[in-house]
Amino acid sequence: MSQATALAPAPAPASRPRGGGSEFAPLLRLVKGQGLLDHRPGWYARDIALTLLGFAAVAAGLLLAGPVWWSVLLAVPLALLSARAAFTAHDAGHSQVTADRRTGRAVQLVHANLLLGMSREWWNDKHNRHHAHPNHLDKDPDVAADVLVFAEHQTAGRTGLRGFLTRHQALLFFPLTTLEGLALKLYGVRALLAKDGPYRTRGERRTEGALLLLHFAGYAALLLTALAPAQALVFALVHQMLFGVHLGLAFAPNHKGMERPDEHEDGDSWGHLRRQVLTSRNIRGGALTDWFLGGLNYQVEHHLFPSMPRPHLRLAQPAVRAHCQALGIPYTETGFVDSYRQALGHLHEVGATLREEHAGRPE
Repeated sequence: MSQATALAPAPAPASRPRGGGSEFAPLLRLVKGQGLLDHRPGWYARDIALTLLGFAAVAAGLLLAGPVWWSVLLAVPLALLSARAAFTAHDAGHSQVTADRRTGRAVQLVHANLLLGMSREWWNDKHNRHHAHPNHLDKDPDVAADVLVFAEHQTAGRTGLRGFLTRHQALLFFPLTTLEGLALKLYGVRALLAKDGPYRTRGERRTEGALLLLHFAGYAALLLTALAPAQALVFALVHQMLFGVHLGLAFAPNHKGMERPDEHEDGDSWGHLRRQVLTSRNIRGGALTDWFLGGLNYQVEHHLFPSMPRPHLRLAQPAVRAHCQALGIPYTETGFVDSYRQALGHLHEVGATLREEHAGRPE
């Protein structure tokens, strides 16, 4: 039996009364009254300082150790630090770090473009569309058919390598996440070079391009200065693969297998509260879970209040849970391991038809 916690039965969303705005307004007033939407610049300043010191320590360790193979072990803390930078870039994109737009943009440019080689504007454009229409196959870019598919009809016509990936996507999910760090860089560079990219001004494009070039040049220079070429290549592969897996662990369980608005006739008319709560899954845990998943384990709260600072998400959870319970809206929360079981189970189920078709073909 699933360990997921649903605080109310889950009747078909179409049968629920509408009025999403009025459903969310009391919760918003409560959260505002508790000061949970107030910024925490001191908290973020400490977190950013620790992350930057960590990057500096890894760089110093590589240079001091010289070209020895055990230096590759430093790729492990660097992957963890890269994930910290990604979480900070994510938060800055949601205006969680500061209310000042220029400061928030600078923080995100440093953490996304300079430290990770990932385009800030490309990420914001994609991620904001996800938040506006979570788990909607036609509107959420995170569930568009690509390497993975998230609904049975998306499997139609997938043959060859794509067909193989779809048939075995649950089994291959975590191996595929090893490519996520590289994919984020590739997509960002591709968007930067595209004429119809999300960049609003030529200055934005130049700034992002310069920082991306600085990242790639600095990363290569550090590794090739500290290590022999073969060691540098292995270090980079280990670092990027572990970074991708870490991001996969943080993002995988958040929405996969949850309600899809496109499955319901009135899905596009769901109010903010239902649209965000019904499509999101929280992960239970303590301080270590909060740290490792960057606060994204409070996915329901984050989607309801995207600008809420990360350290406030756990404080908002009791109010959100109680509000959903009072309205009879399912609030889904599960354990760390079970969250992946549910997400991977959904991916396995989606690929079932294609596996059956493939098994029935003559050799």
